[in-house]
Amino acid sequence: MTTNPQALRSPRHDPAAALLTTPFTAHTDAREVIDGVDLTGRRAVVTGGASGLGAETVRALAAAGAEVTVATRRPRSAEPLVRELAGVDGAGPVHAAALDLSDLTSVDAFVRAWHGPLDILVANAGIMALPTRTLTADGWEMQLATNHLGHFALATGLHPRMREAGAARIVVVSSGAHLNAPFDFDDPHFERRPYDPWAAYGQSKSAGVLLAVGARRWAADGITANALNPGYILTNLQRHLDDDTMRAFGVMDDEGNLTPLPYYKTPAQGAATSVLLAASPLLKGVTGRYFEDNQEARTVTDEENPADGVAAHALDPQAADRLWEYATDALRGR
Repeated sequence: MTTNPQALRSPRHDPAAALLTTPFTAHTDAREVIDGVDLTGRRAVVTGGASGLGAETVRALAAAGAEVTVATRRPRSAEPLVRELAGVDGAGPVHAAALDLSDLTSVDAFVRAWHGPLDILVANAGIMALPTRTLTADGWEMQLATNHLGHFALATGLHPRMREAGAARIVVVSSGAHLNAPFDFDDPHFERRPYDPWAAYGQSKSAGVLLAVGARRWAADGITANALNPGYILTNLQRHLDDDTMRAFGVMDDEGNLTPLPYYKTPAQGAATSVLLAASPLLKGVTGRYFEDNQEARTVTDEENPADGVAAHALDPQAADRLWEYATDALRGR
């Protein structure tokens, strides 16, 4: 281990404390936030790294010299990205590996196949707003299983490899949707309450932030974890939304063409905060916090009906510990 745990900047518990700021903006792209950073010899895993935000994260990390594994359900879909980066002068090697986060057999296989230290784990893959309640083979609601429980199993399975690295970072891609949906410990899989696609998505994204907070237990291993909201970007994440919903959001015209709104980001801009947390020296030793637009976000309460920031319920250390225990028991009982 190379990191002094006493040097770690603690999780965000005091909303009145000064927020961490950077010189970057919402319009900075992924490569710009680590311009000049040399990641040669570092190893990274990016889930869902074959397209969208994940692909831009892979591009930035590899361009800085990191060896990157694109963890995706369909490794063949990553082949164009692998070929592209093989032709980039100075880029680190990029590989593709099979990983289905909703299938814990697949997660276990990925973990068993990984050898040697892991410096960066970017929990990027996700699904959004499944129109009907869908369960995995383990009986888990699909969004919670994919967006959180699968990533939890991956992180805990790879914990020894991150500990071996000595100063590893975990990056959890959350969403502003977490603001309206605390984790429901009484009915996380919508067995009794009516299924709501957005409540299920938001809950899974609150769980992601709580994962970053709960990972403070690994601080003595030199591991830090932070979560982020990438902002509004048109990617494959919207694939489960019908045309009427996309038009209601104002991002599709009458002919079915996608029309990003002025405040939408490009995928490269959306991936910037992920890359900042994964590799910037500005985040050395920072753990258990939530960022958006390349800045640490302010903490807000449910009563504020906020449009941005991080909900207090997602930073609650007691909820984080309770969720960690819940997820651990769920994996043990499968």
